[in-house]
Amino acid sequence: MDGVETGGVETGGVGIGGPIRDRFDEILTPEALAFVATLQREFDGRRLELLEARRARQAELSAGGTLDFLPETRQVRESEWRVAPPAPGLVDRRVEITGPVDRKMTINALNSGAKVWLADFEDANAPTWENTIGGQLNLRDALDRTLDFSAGEKSYALKPDSELATVVVRPRGWHLDEKHLTLDGRPFSASLVDFGLYFFHSAQRQMAKGKGPYFYLPKIESHLEARLWNDVFVRAQELLEIPRGTIRATVLIETYPAAFEMEEILYELRDHSAGLNAGRWDYLFSVIKKFRTRGREFLLPERNAVTMTAPFMRAYTELLVSTCHRRGAHAIGGMAAFIPSRRDPEVNKVALEKVTADKTRESGDGFDGSWVAHPDLVPICRDVFDAVLDDRPNQLHRLREDVSVSAADLLAVSKTPGDITEAGLRNNVDVALRYLAAWMGGLGAVAIHNLMEDAATAEISRSQIWQWIHNGIELADTGAVVTGELVEKIIDEELAKIKAEPGYDEALYGQATALFKEVALDDDFAEFLTLPAYARMP
Repeated sequence: MDGVETGGVETGGVGIGGPIRDRFDEILTPEALAFVATLQREFDGRRLELLEARRARQAELSAGGTLDFLPETRQVRESEWRVAPPAPGLVDRRVEITGPVDRKMTINALNSGAKVWLADFEDANAPTWENTIGGQLNLRDALDRTLDFSAGEKSYALKPDSELATVVVRPRGWHLDEKHLTLDGRPFSASLVDFGLYFFHSAQRQMAKGKGPYFYLPKIESHLEARLWNDVFVRAQELLEIPRGTIRATVLIETYPAAFEMEEILYELRDHSAGLNAGRWDYLFSVIKKFRTRGREFLLPERNAVTMTAPFMRAYTELLVSTCHRRGAHAIGGMAAFIPSRRDPEVNKVALEKVTADKTRESGDGFDGSWVAHPDLVPICRDVFDAVLDDRPNQLHRLREDVSVSAADLLAVSKTPGDITEAGLRNNVDVALRYLAAWMGGLGAVAIHNLMEDAATAEISRSQIWQWIHNGIELADTGAVVTGELVEKIIDEELAKIKAEPGYDEALYGQATALFKEVALDDDFAEFLTLPAYARMP
């Protein structure tokens, strides 16, 4: 199949709808596709049932329901148990770098000095067919040490294995399909495609290096969704005759419902658990989404005003650390999204002070490590955690028995200080337009105004605007009421500014504008903006 440019291949019920580019046949082997097809046949029905359960829960919340710790799982929370001990390569996680799986990023992230690289097929990756399969090739080539990259006169190569970050792959969430692969005419689960192809091709390669196949699990909303992942892990290990427990997974607590089920999520994955992560940006998006129809009680100020010291965010992170350490699991902090400027030292100075303060708070709270988006931030994060850890690899000994968080504490959104201004509204519009144009062009992680933006921050931008419109919010600085008409006017004005910049692509911004209006201005709220965006993608 090497070099073939047309799709339409079908074998054993598996249809390949995307073009077979150079070397794609090394990933899309009959054996690999049969492996993923087995997982799809055995588990996709449960996935679809759990997605229906999400919709039912959303209907309950929209009708006046609330979130709370589950009475039916009280025994799990009150009994004594621990997750598996940290796996090789995941004992010390004081700094983790995130990014998409293109060739340059793969090399830079592995070489960055971070302990872990989150190799992202999800929010930092636009899921073009080329990115999806090409990313798998890049990971395999990196493990085989055959990966290199050149740009002009500059070339990139991997450092020795002993200096490389541990690879932890983030597949796409349960809600997403992979439209370029079908089984008996129906699209595959994107989660199972990303997980399955990596596991099939790279599990043994990782084990040969003394580590293992490790994963970050996104967008989980309940312990039952974690149970599904655990069952997938068990079956995948059986199929490839790999010892149970070789897989390890860190779950991002980035949905509002999951914050009330942290212990249960760890319990379901306990033989395969590597801890929890405070996925702060998607968490804010989930707060808005879940209670978007409930008026001003769940109304957040503009996104740049919401800090980790807000009472409901403080409750969330404190609970995460205490939960993890009680069960012997790592607690990993949130993203530092700043992108250092090569031209403005003053911007760097102010931003790096904020990054340092953020990581100092996390290390002081007992987190075992934290995320950065850029290699230049690795030393800053590492230095902060070095100062707290000393010669220890983590802070699992800090049980945080002083923490007591109630459901009311997690739900205290109305106590968040901050305003909603025209400047904040314009920033949301500007960032969303720029990001969506890049996403439609195949980029999932985009530097905008010295911040690394991904799908999560774009989700906050558009969902806030939707919520402000539906609550008739009056802007603090101008007194104007946020309406669809006002947002349309600001879209036109911000787009005019972007048009004047070099590199403006009319076709991509046309698609981005239409998509943004759909997900921010329609009366019906799109569950994820990536769903209609992916439908528009070739």
